Formats: sequence, C-alpha cells, structure tokens
Amino acid sequence: HALHMGDMEPGTLENVLALCQDRMRDLGRDPRFKYVLLFKNHGAAAGATLSHPHLQLIATPVTPRAISVELDAAREHFHLKERCIFCDMLEQELQSRDRVVTLDEQFAVLAPYASRFPFELMILPRKHNHAFTDESRLTLAALARTLKETLARLKSVLRDPPYNFVVHSGPNTETLVRRRHYWDTLPFDFHWHIEILPRLTRVAGFEWGTGFYINPTAPEEAAAFLRDAVI
Repeated sequence: HALHMGDMEPGTLENVLALCQDRMRDLGRDPRFKYVLLFKNHGAAAGATLSHPHLQLIATPVTPRAISVELDAAREHFHLKERCIFCDMLEQELQSRDRVVTLDEQFAVLAPYASRFPFELMILPRKHNHAFTDESRLTLAALARTLKETLARLKSVLRDPPYNFVVHSGPNTETLVRRRHYWDTLPFDFHWHIEILPRLTRVAGFEWGTGFYINPTAPEEAAAFLRDAVI
C-alpha cells in the first residue's frame, strides 16, 4: 500500500501499467480529447500532495505544447532523413555507451545528451512504436522490470529524491479527422518514451526567462553513478 515504486514487485507494476493503458484507451474514445497524459509526482518538491503511491491521468482538448514541439521536431527529422529521430538517437547512444544506464532486449535507459536536470533519464523502447497504448502485455512486463530497476537506482544513489516521470506518447488521432493528413507519418516519425526528472535543483529566473537550463551534473557522470548503484 505504501511501497516506493522501485520496491514493488515487477508483476505489480505490470498490472499498474496495464490498468493505465486501459484507462488511456478509454479516454481516447472520447472525441473531446486530443491528448491523454500519464505522469507521476513523487515527493512534495515534485508536486505530490499524497504520500500514497499513485499515478495520474489527465486528458486535454488540445495537444500540450511540450508534446507538439517534440512531434514537430520528429516530423521534420523524418521528412529530412526518412528515419525516426529517437531510433537514430538510440543507435548513436548504443555506439558510445557513455550515457547508457541499463540495457536489455526491449528497453534502454539513457541519461540524455544536454540533460535539463541532474540525473534526468529517458526510458526508450528499442523497438519503434509511436503509442504506449499499443504495447503488448509482454512488453509491459519488460517495462515494469526496467522501470522498477531505474527508480530503485535513483532511490539508492540519490537517497529517494523527489521526481516526476512523464509518459510521452502519440496524440489521440481519432479526434483529428479534419487534420488527419497532418498525422499520416505519426506511426513512423514519433517514438513513445518515458522521461524521469529528479527535482534536485530549482528552476529559477534564468530558466524561466530563456527556456535554457543550468545542469551542474554531466549526463555521462550521472549515467556512471547509476550504473554502479547498489540496489
């Protein structure tokens, strides 16, 4: 009832993720909603108001700006290279391995290049898929193991820091009939992923004024610390 997600059994997390998929699919059937956001706030500094472990779902009548920017960048890369930008990024990271935290047959955990926050992480499926809701139960089982281990590593290295994690998935195309041509390449150019953002530093005037972030911890250093974590 009160377990940290990094301490839960993988089977429990798999059931939680399957439930989230089910609710996201159901909300996607409502034509009012263009996007369904799945996220978690852990700790007061990350905005959590309940100590009980929980996830949150919010459906919106517009595609959030952060997702739109990501979609536009992915689409531009696809039109230029005819490849997914996330698949290209993953291939590059697997060649150097400097920012890879963990890796298995289905998921890679990376400390992104030019991370915004210390120990920022990205969980990326190795097989291209634009929508979290399309993943099979077998993939959810692998994701549960990866998510548990990743959160356990953060808890061990950073002494249970406050964090947010956000699932970035493709928008609800069922509501976009008039703009359907705009999303024709969506299954090919976008790649769903999870962003994990530990709240170890404050966003202050420079960040709000410029949109730039000051991160005192290099992603290569963060990845090395997390790889060596005892869990």
